[in-house]
Amino acid sequence: MKKIASLICTVALGAGFVSCSDFLDRSDTNAEYSTDGFFQGEQAIHDGLTTIYSGMYMNLAYNVPHPITLECYSGLALERDENITIGAGAGLTPENSVVQSFWSSLYTNIARINAVLSGAAPYESTLNAKAKQYLAEAHVLRGLCYYYLIAMWGDVPFFDEPVTIEQYKDKRTPKADVLDFIIEDIDQIAEDLPWTADERGRVDRAFARGLQSRAALLGGSLDYDGRGQEYFRIAADRAQQVFGNRGLAENFDDLFNITGQAKADVRNELLYELTYNNSGGNQIINMIAFGQVSRIQGQTGRHPSMMLADTYECIDGKRIDESPLYDPQHPQRNRDPRFHSTLWMHGDTCTVNNGSLSTIVLNAYDMTTYQYNYTTGAWEERNNDDINSTAAWASFCNAGVGYIWAKFCNETVDNINSAAVSMPMMRYAEVLLNYAEAKIELNEIDQTVYDAIDEVRGRVGMPGVLEADPTRQGNQAKMRQIVRRERKVEFADEGLHYFDMRRWGIGDLENKYPSYGLPLADIRYEGLDADDIPNFKTTEREDLNDIPNYDAYKEKLKVRDVNRYWDDKFNLWPIPQLERDRNPNLGQNEGY
Repeated sequence: MKKIASLICTVALGAGFVSCSDFLDRSDTNAEYSTDGFFQGEQAIHDGLTTIYSGMYMNLAYNVPHPITLECYSGLALERDENITIGAGAGLTPENSVVQSFWSSLYTNIARINAVLSGAAPYESTLNAKAKQYLAEAHVLRGLCYYYLIAMWGDVPFFDEPVTIEQYKDKRTPKADVLDFIIEDIDQIAEDLPWTADERGRVDRAFARGLQSRAALLGGSLDYDGRGQEYFRIAADRAQQVFGNRGLAENFDDLFNITGQAKADVRNELLYELTYNNSGGNQIINMIAFGQVSRIQGQTGRHPSMMLADTYECIDGKRIDESPLYDPQHPQRNRDPRFHSTLWMHGDTCTVNNGSLSTIVLNAYDMTTYQYNYTTGAWEERNNDDINSTAAWASFCNAGVGYIWAKFCNETVDNINSAAVSMPMMRYAEVLLNYAEAKIELNEIDQTVYDAIDEVRGRVGMPGVLEADPTRQGNQAKMRQIVRRERKVEFADEGLHYFDMRRWGIGDLENKYPSYGLPLADIRYEGLDADDIPNFKTTEREDLNDIPNYDAYKEKLKVRDVNRYWDDKFNLWPIPQLERDRNPNLGQNEGY
């Protein structure tokens, strides 16, 4: 495929890189910018790849991995300020700094990768197996960057070699062509990768096949070039190739804390992770948990939505509007164990390490709460900062809707102020659910589909899909519903749902209503009635996608984002204005 200009290009100098603007400001292509002769062997390629891996963090907020930020652009999570994400009145414009930052980061990574691959190409016949593995990793990382680009922007500038100045005014390449390149390019190099990487934080064949599956699922769901069924088949095939080569961790909670992530079975599930280090001289930390816990223990800048909380089934495998086990006065009881692994709410005991162990009772209503004193071994009454502090406006019950993320925060060893817990970029659970979804969309619902979903559910002790509802047998609509539900509750706060929301075309549903939450202070949970349960069946689409409607008792609930809205243009991000100023031939996505 021919190379087409990127608007953010980077050219290698040894293992370092300079920006596109520096390059384009020069009147000639000075030899000092050339990579010719550098990437001749294993060590040089390794060094170049190290720089590439360092660029994959792509933080869009302060010390927060990009998947966490992207979750807040869906209906499952909220920023503390109202109406700021798309679908909630946000300023999703061509001038938006997050839009520009993500675009720039992706194209910088691609340019670095192309510099290494192009520089090594003349010496490929003399390279040893390890050097070829490193080059294969670069191919896979390039595929991940292009996946993000077509998922976010649709048609995008494409190049698979270092760009020339002449290409700087080229038009965008159709998204289906880029998707085909991702799939074909990885096919050519997959055999050079081990099924499991020797080092944590590197990609391997399992991730490569999983990425093909993820990307093909995008093309299938959005029916790229009318070839949706073809892409679904590719998604199922590439996912199935990973079966038997990797597996699930035994304990779901272990996937999201530093102690658990050191275990072999957890490593087996984490196909690719962004790794962090908070000791020694080469530190790179994240502050996921610090920005998501109680005001007593840290800050609360990002919140789970009640839409997410109400998606978790009861332990009988039924949705809360269909299960006799659901109690509105005690909504955390009898729920899918992943509810407790993912969310904390009023009355829960929360323990985190914020420099030392801190254990509190989360309280959404009272001026005081209780904190455990590890010195005396006793519970002590203390001020409730979530209600009574200068920062209380941003707490889980004021800016939020009554829930706190437990995932990534339920940490007793790692200091959440400078955390080294890894960010999963792909887990084996996704491969299983990719396979199931692709087969469901192909209407090839056989035992392998039930087995794939049940393997994910079984890990946390939830009943199988047919055990919970025998009418799902062979029913495409009901199986589509359960695989979508599983993706939400399994991967919440991991950044996948933003893309799922787009693939399924449900942005309008997730942003149809304001954000409702916990009962008001004069009502509290004990003031709810037995029939104060959300209605998921307002329409068939809302039922299919587990969209709750609270109209019947909304006067009892906290509400925010009252100006929430959806515009179909939000299905793609706008091309950054800075890039269009540089290259008017890029055009703009419809509606911007």
